[in-house]
Amino acid sequence: MSTSAAPSPLHYFGIRHHGPGCARSLLRAFESLQPDCILVEGPPEAEPLLSFLAHADLQPPVAVLIHASEDTGLAAFYPFATFSPEWQALQWGAARGVPTRFIDLPQAHRMAIEQAARVADEAKAQAPEETPLDDDETDTVPVAETVDAPEEEQAANTLPDDPFDWLAHAAGYADGESWWNHMVEERGDGEDLFGAIAEAMTAVRAETPEDRRGVRAMEREQRREAFMRQSIREAVKAGHQRIAVVCGAWHVPALQGAATAKADAALLKGLPKLKVLATWVPWTYRHLTSASGYGAGIDSPGWYEHLWQQGHEVAGRSTGWLARVARLLREHDLDCSSAHLIEATRLADTLAALRERPAPGLPELDEAVRSVICMGEQAPLTLIRERLTVGDRMGQVPADVPTVPLQRDLEQAQKSLRLKPEATAKTLDLDLRQPNDLARSHLLHRLRLLDLPWGEVTAGQRASRGTFHEVWQLQWQPEFALRVIEASRFGSTVAHAASARVMEGLAAETSLTALAEQVDTVLLADLPVAVQAVTRALEDRAALTGDAVQLIGAVPPLANVFRYGSVRQTDSALLSHVLDSLIVRGAIGLPIACGALDAEAAESLRTRLIGAHDAVRLRDGEETTTAWRNALRAIAFGETGAPLLRGVSCRLLLDDAQIDSDGASQQLARNLSAGAPPTDAAAWLEGFLNRNAMVLLHDDAVWSLVDGWLAGLGEEHFVQVLPLVRRSFADFSGADRRALGERAKRGDVGGTLPSAVAATDWDESRAVLALPLLRELLGVKA
Repeated sequence: MSTSAAPSPLHYFGIRHHGPGCARSLLRAFESLQPDCILVEGPPEAEPLLSFLAHADLQPPVAVLIHASEDTGLAAFYPFATFSPEWQALQWGAARGVPTRFIDLPQAHRMAIEQAARVADEAKAQAPEETPLDDDETDTVPVAETVDAPEEEQAANTLPDDPFDWLAHAAGYADGESWWNHMVEERGDGEDLFGAIAEAMTAVRAETPEDRRGVRAMEREQRREAFMRQSIREAVKAGHQRIAVVCGAWHVPALQGAATAKADAALLKGLPKLKVLATWVPWTYRHLTSASGYGAGIDSPGWYEHLWQQGHEVAGRSTGWLARVARLLREHDLDCSSAHLIEATRLADTLAALRERPAPGLPELDEAVRSVICMGEQAPLTLIRERLTVGDRMGQVPADVPTVPLQRDLEQAQKSLRLKPEATAKTLDLDLRQPNDLARSHLLHRLRLLDLPWGEVTAGQRASRGTFHEVWQLQWQPEFALRVIEASRFGSTVAHAASARVMEGLAAETSLTALAEQVDTVLLADLPVAVQAVTRALEDRAALTGDAVQLIGAVPPLANVFRYGSVRQTDSALLSHVLDSLIVRGAIGLPIACGALDAEAAESLRTRLIGAHDAVRLRDGEETTTAWRNALRAIAFGETGAPLLRGVSCRLLLDDAQIDSDGASQQLARNLSAGAPPTDAAAWLEGFLNRNAMVLLHDDAVWSLVDGWLAGLGEEHFVQVLPLVRRSFADFSGADRRALGERAKRGDVGGTLPSAVAATDWDESRAVLALPLLRELLGVKA
């Protein structure tokens, strides 16, 4: 009497992560199988989060974030989209009350192993190089970076020597991605599909060397698959009759293999372990793409969402997609008529038929859109890719998911200030006279201090902040969730955390300029405690240095505080004594600092000198202005300073009316005399012109002296100074250079007007009519 073996309770479903075709086929297979236990490749630490699956506010794309509690540099994201097979498996189990478990190697072990590897690599890097490292020892990934997981599940798809490419080339496809899309994602065959996938993966793995990615990666993959097999054995022992195992297609042959429980236990024995925490975080379609660096990324999340929504309606895929394209183009005032859509549909169908495809895929639709609608132009296709093919969707998570207090405070601030995190870039123009906009500015500046650059001040705004407006570019990134967790060690609120982080970094900061810039930043963030701490640190550092270059370098950032302080509601008086001290002390030591400098050092100091000069004018204090002008006179009229800086100082005094035209002419004659070395004279002239041609165009005496100096140079000296003079004139605007050329062409040393202008009749009575308005504009008394 013969007995037949009992059927296996195990059913393996090898999927591609984020594949809509796999997800659709998986649901059909589940409806047929009706599993009583679902095992999903994923981190066991995330199982408590499955209770949120039925929550209405958990809307994909989302990700499970797992991080080490003591080292947030060790972290992993497990993203899910609506069309991800794992997400659909989890939802199917939650809706029917079917026991569902994650069976991948716990991140508590994986992160501990990575931490140990990092320590070993650091020690090895510091040790003397006695012998070259083995190839296996160099084939590692920096574990300090965030780990995008799962990574090995699609190892074959992400490697340069993609094993899927072998199957694709055999079938006549250019690459594994297009082959998989055609054969799997754009069709669905229920459970039969997964049998074919398992067979294909078995053949591919048989031909793929296990250590192709290095010994460490191979060992990591072996441990993961051993843990999965152990978890599967536990489910069988629990008495489940229909167990669905959902995992990356690459793992199916290994999970179905003949490995023994004893061998798996040996692989997992003695693994180190760390304490880890898990939570849900919002994700974006852009971060699902391969271009984002995600190991299991896909090329077109938006297109995959469209495939998922269309289901088995193959006929509606093309028309539905082209309708979305038309809507997008029309929103951007680009022509797209019904005739365009009809012809594009026909062309896409024709291309699919020529390529022996049952229906147009994304490549056929893109080619049809480019040819018919875009008339061969690429720019509209770039827009379509960003907004539709990839998409700008961002998920959301319930308010009661596990998180740190700092995250709660940030969410409350976002809600009260009506600042919703969005995946798309958004321009925010803040009117700082309005309380809500001012509070928004404070929040954005505080987040930047926490290394959370949700907003970037626009380039024009950074250059000139003296307005009632502050313009930001906002774009939320999913990885900010991890940075919030990292920043939570500084405090439980955004304000406290930002202040604490600033004060923690003060001990190591020695640059006066950096401290001055920090003062401006904490004032903009409205952090009074941090303002006092940074100001005190700035005073202490300034008191201990006699370096005039450092002192004047710190002046411009502080001077910005005095610009529209009432609008930003900052206490500029708090810093006035610090700023005045920096100016006076810097002015005292500046003449000495300008001596014995080479050309490069003089150029560097020139920039600081001009910046400090503008700041002193902005401060407009009697004591500071007097001290600064005395320093400029000492430099301009001295003998030991660098020629470039002497010229700059002379020009600044002339612009401030501290010397007249005659005084400037005397300095020109002195520094451009025949006895002055030509290179020194050229450097002085470059500093005096100071990238501004007005003095040459409108001062006849200056023109005559410069013209006479150049004309009197010998050939050898002229060749020496020519590069310096050309560099000076190159900094002038195009209009100024043309005006100088015209004046030189006329040869009017005395500055006479062109004959056409000179010959014009002058009507004094008409000219007088404009004087009252000019006096009012210029503030000149009659």
